[in-house]
Amino acid sequence: MLWVRNIAVGVGVVAVALALWMLLSSARRNSYNPDEAKQARLTATDFRPAGRDPDYAKKYGVDPDYFHAMDNGAPLNDDEVKGRDMWLLWTGGNDRFWDALIEKSFGTFDLLKTISSVPGMPYSRKNRWTYFGIVNEPCFKQPTGPDPKHFGLWLDQREPGCPPDPFADPVRFPGVKIGARGVDGFPVGSYYGEPTGIVGLRLFPNPAFDAQARKNWDPVRYYNDPSYYEDPNLVRPYRVGMACAFCHVGPSPIHPPADPEHPDWSNLNSTVGAQYFWFDRVFAWQADKSNFVFQLLHSYPPGTLDTSLVSSDNIDNPRTMNAIYETGPRLMHALPFGRELLAGGELNNKQFNDFSGTGDLNKLYHKPYVYAARILKDGSDSVGALGALNRVYLNIGLFSEEWLRHFMPFTGGKRITPITIAGAEKNSVYWQATEAQTIYMAKFLVAAGRPDKLAAVAPRYLSRDPATIDRGRRVFAVTCARCHSSKLPSPVKGMEGNGAESCNGPGYLKCWDTFWAWTKTAEFKQQMLDIVEKRNFLDNNYLSNEFRVPVTLLQTNICSPLARNALRGNIWDNFSSQGYKSLPSVGEITVRDPFTGVPRKFQMPAGGRGYTRPPSLVSLWSTAPFLLNNSVGPFSPDPSVAERMRVFDASIRQMLWPETRERDPALGGRGVGLIARTTATSWIKLPAAFVPWPLRSASGLVNLLFPGTVQPNGDFYVGPIPKGTPVDVLGNFDPLPEEPGLWADLGRAWGLLGLMERLRHDLVARQAYADDATAQKIFAPMARQLYEMGNCPDYDINRGHYFGTEMFPEEPPLSDADKNALIEFLKTL
Repeated sequence: MLWVRNIAVGVGVVAVALALWMLLSSARRNSYNPDEAKQARLTATDFRPAGRDPDYAKKYGVDPDYFHAMDNGAPLNDDEVKGRDMWLLWTGGNDRFWDALIEKSFGTFDLLKTISSVPGMPYSRKNRWTYFGIVNEPCFKQPTGPDPKHFGLWLDQREPGCPPDPFADPVRFPGVKIGARGVDGFPVGSYYGEPTGIVGLRLFPNPAFDAQARKNWDPVRYYNDPSYYEDPNLVRPYRVGMACAFCHVGPSPIHPPADPEHPDWSNLNSTVGAQYFWFDRVFAWQADKSNFVFQLLHSYPPGTLDTSLVSSDNIDNPRTMNAIYETGPRLMHALPFGRELLAGGELNNKQFNDFSGTGDLNKLYHKPYVYAARILKDGSDSVGALGALNRVYLNIGLFSEEWLRHFMPFTGGKRITPITIAGAEKNSVYWQATEAQTIYMAKFLVAAGRPDKLAAVAPRYLSRDPATIDRGRRVFAVTCARCHSSKLPSPVKGMEGNGAESCNGPGYLKCWDTFWAWTKTAEFKQQMLDIVEKRNFLDNNYLSNEFRVPVTLLQTNICSPLARNALRGNIWDNFSSQGYKSLPSVGEITVRDPFTGVPRKFQMPAGGRGYTRPPSLVSLWSTAPFLLNNSVGPFSPDPSVAERMRVFDASIRQMLWPETRERDPALGGRGVGLIARTTATSWIKLPAAFVPWPLRSASGLVNLLFPGTVQPNGDFYVGPIPKGTPVDVLGNFDPLPEEPGLWADLGRAWGLLGLMERLRHDLVARQAYADDATAQKIFAPMARQLYEMGNCPDYDINRGHYFGTEMFPEEPPLSDADKNALIEFLKTL
């Protein structure tokens, strides 16, 4: 019978796929690939930091500190200026990585398209802020035609009255001469690249753009012909590199631009975070709603991204790009609470002690222990501040020659293995140069990350009633300060003193439970009231702490603390501590079934997962919407003080009155909060040129088994995925079982076989129906199977943090008057 043959062929396809996965997962690398800088026989000293250059400044009429007007005019010394330049400019050779992602994303990502202003696109420099939420660099204007100096690309043009970009000078900062660079008049360029007109993105000559590539290059077709620009063999003339600034620079809360499409440097702040960033539009340049990749990225609220998107842990996990405030106090606050044991490759992380002129920061490391401020939401980056900064550069593409070999980008399906610091130190000159200079970046962040006080710009929004502020301050002391103050009664019971040295490890929950019970006592509350009443309470107060809060207490979405990249043996093994890797399970938590709304229990795993560090409340008025994924409160693209205050007021009221938060349209009546759902019928699309040749050659058989998969033009479409489908049924789906082993692999193979047969059934059935309601009914069994094979069962993204409300059963709720007074106090932070 035909269906028997179809199933047999399906089994064969699955078997082959699993064999390939297992082969890729078990493959051993016998050697590292050197990066391009090492291939060019450069050393770390060939990449000197920028910083002040009075002679160059005098010659071209620019300030020796080019970005001096940024960061509210913060005074910086020479080292701190070097750090800011690195933050804004240094890409560490990751232009290679972002170019490689064009093919690995099947053409979905293309930063060279993102930076263009070609007619016919829905975006250009004129509306870049509103559309993308990314920052236009001052001194540039909209192009009026293709640029002949840049091979016909529609790139931003420098204003005639502005001096040249001092960092694009190939004499001061000679680039990496490799491949076509420096051949037949093709430039080598600067190792800081050229400005693109977008803060944080820099342009580099593509070393693969040789004579043949130039002959084949057609800029008109690049912008208009899918058969041309979707060719994975197309060589573009430039690669785009990304600096930290791309995800961290934004409008200054206290000096915002009158027009955010046309900011001056004085309107920009290096550390506020990209609060307005539309991840879906930036990285899925076509914004095709019928492409499921766009639907997945569209589930990220503005101002969030998933740092594990490329080195995929198969968990949809968008998190906010934090503002960086009070870095100095934050680092020193780690001394009593952040003691982390390092071992093995973790010990290869640079520490402040490795550099001169770091003073008190040297106290943060006594081998093998580091006192770590934890930046990531799950507190996994626990090897010291410099190690955390260096890890970020790997995550945005430094040493991609090696990094990309440790996993299968985006989709997973290959066992992830650790990238080692030792290997990077040996084979990546870019890594060596980065390690040598992040000390400057740390000094800059300490100097520049100052609070943005509402009182400094718009005191009219603050209450003039001292009694109201005092009441709010007292509410803060007894309800919020235990997690949101770095000034606490001393010693902190459970976290300081005898036994506290074992807190960051298997014994953490015992420490935490002791601390949490203490914070409910009259003793703690009175001591905290005394501290809050002091006039200097807010001075050097990070307004958070270095504790790890169990998600069973927070009740927030569990996908973030389920992140896997820092677990033992995973990609960031060298960048998480022994203490993190040995944290105990927080126990059982209740989640809601995304199809029925019925509560179900989930046992949180041990080994690092299950915890969230409290966010800082510094300048809280300027950082709404709230929660770890910006899901509580409205979004507005307007960075003005008035609009920030409107969004703050709406968001903080949803936080303190959680019953007013947005509910799921399908299951909200059953108590389910917001679920990210597809906004249109979509497909997983694979353009014909990206389809592997075995599948391409078997397209007839594929269409027989899975009707409608192969389009007339050769594109592969998997779907349809009906409108209204929870995005995470695919966003959290893992083609591999978490635990390796034959039986686990066989079990997953059986599940995949069932999925393939279900997909075949759905494709046949779907042909007869066009309406979404019927399509959802057909798709529902497959969605259920995908859900059961996912890595995170929690789809409710705006739940949790119910402290002070009726939804927190451990303590009496605050009155409305107390909540309103608390809001007035929070505006002063």
